Amino acid sequence: MNTKYIDLINQTFYFPQDEFKLEDRHLQFHDIDLMQLVEDYGTPLKFTYLPQISNNIGRAKEWFAKAMKKHKYKGKYHYCYCTKSSHFKHVLNEALKNDIHIETSSAFDIDIVEKMKAEGKITDKTYVISNGFKRSQYVTNIARLINNGHKNCIPIIDNYEEIDLLSQEIKGKFNIGIRIASEEEPKFEFYTSR
Repeated sequence: MNTKYIDLINQTFYFPQDEFKLEDRHLQFHDIDLMQLVEDYGTPLKFTYLPQISNNIGRAKEWFAKAMKKHKYKGKYHYCYCTKSSHFKHVLNEALKNDIHIETSSAFDIDIVEKMKAEGKITDKTYVISNGFKRSQYVTNIARLINNGHKNCIPIIDNYEEIDLLSQEIKGKFNIGIRIASEEEPKFEFYTSR
């Protein structure tokens, strides 16, 4: 069995994608020579092309709009940016230009949400979907956000214990979401879903 990184890439992505091209055996991203960046700054190297964030959000919204129209779906779609994908302020600021909501996965993320609220970048109308395992500090931070008036914070429940923990700290009623485990069969050799 051959399981190389390139096998995962070929199975997972259409590559190269529109943003990439090969020029003189150098990989280019939006006409930026990636090899030149490596030579200038060394490796490992991570860079963020901010316009692509808005492009990707717009593309996802468009896909959902088309699918909803095709299937005559009458519900609403709310794009939620997952803060764990990047906590950097410049990335979040770019994402927030696109009328989005937020998905959190840790206590630290709630601190970020509160900072964005204080700066006026999000409001109480912004949905905050709180996914992930609810450790003690995460529960406390979610409760603080809700108790301070952010009723659109919706903890996603992984188990019954989380409801009890949240109920002990949140004053009054609150909304919840429920994680449903599907019995999906792996379709690929590289399977990463839980």
